[in-house]
Amino acid sequence: MSISTLETVRDPRSLLTTDEFEGVVATVLDNNTGMAPADAQRIVDEALKFVATGAEFPGGMRPSRTVDEGWHALILHTLVYQGLCRRLGRFVHHVPERPDPTRHDPTALERTQARIEQAGFSVDRTLWLGPSTGSVPVSASCEHTSCGDANCQMTCRDDHPN
Repeated sequence: MSISTLETVRDPRSLLTTDEFEGVVATVLDNNTGMAPADAQRIVDEALKFVATGAEFPGGMRPSRTVDEGWHALILHTLVYQGLCRRLGRFVHHVPERPDPTRHDPTALERTQARIEQAGFSVDRTLWLGPSTGSVPVSASCEHTSCGDANCQMTCRDDHPN
């Protein structure tokens, strides 16, 4: 008799109620005329994975431009975002920069995806492409610098009042 072990993959949608998730998806759709609802759902899923991972492993992460679109929509739902960060145990800050392909570090996106997988999520790699490419065009026009410090952009800070 053989026993197999199934690896459990975390479900990002379990981080929000159905109504909260659909509200964030609607914001992505409102900001991206003509986008397919399934693409907006995928983008919000990746944004949730990113925020949850940022809360667990602060410092040195950056979203792709496509995933950032979902993060922007999530942040616009301030009560939902605040509640999510409280449940995750840390507030994940967003500090944008204007896009500049000359400072793009492709390994930053790779490191971020590896952390997301380390946190127990699967990664939709087609939504994690560099600034000049993307399988799903979005209106987001900012990117972020990467750093390894828990007090820098796009990371969680223990000193923030949740």
